Amino acid sequence: MRNSNFFQDLKASHEGLLSLGFWALQFYRFGHLRYKFKTKIIRYPLAIVHIILFKFSEVFFGITIGVSAKIGKRLIIEHSGCIVIHGNAELGDDCIIRQGVTIGNRKMDAPFEAPQIGNRVNIGAGAKILGGVIIGDDAQIGANAVVIKDVPAGAIAVGVPAQIRLPKQNPSSMDTSNE
Repeated sequence: MRNSNFFQDLKASHEGLLSLGFWALQFYRFGHLRYKFKTKIIRYPLAIVHIILFKFSEVFFGITIGVSAKIGKRLIIEHSGCIVIHGNAELGDDCIIRQGVTIGNRKMDAPFEAPQIGNRVNIGAGAKILGGVIIGDDAQIGANAVVIKDVPAGAIAVGVPAQIRLPKQNPSSMDTSNE
């Protein structure tokens, strides 16, 4: 079912149809739809409409999502404003992004390097994830963190530049087979 992303995104959005982040994501998905068509007679009109929606999203929502980015299901853009997602970035399912987040390239001589973000990643307000880094599933990116190196699954990245903190082991879950 092709409309399933729309309804899944809508269900995940806390504000529903009133969420600016939801609409910016739908404009991205509309633009990304044109890649499914080979013929120019369909692609070009879709591209023109997408450019108008893209600029509307930039100007009025403060959200820029590159049309060739790969974004999974149920992305939540919790607060709009100053959000940039590079066209080569990849985001998994069930991620959360807050205001002021940049997911983009780091170096002018490597303009196509962009982050790969796993599933269920929570990205705090003002965070910057730069370059060809890989963020593992269930990672937490702290507010205003500047991530320039890989973050393992389940880890927390905080600070400038971000320091990686691994989750603490629960003593009750430790292996007691030696007893």
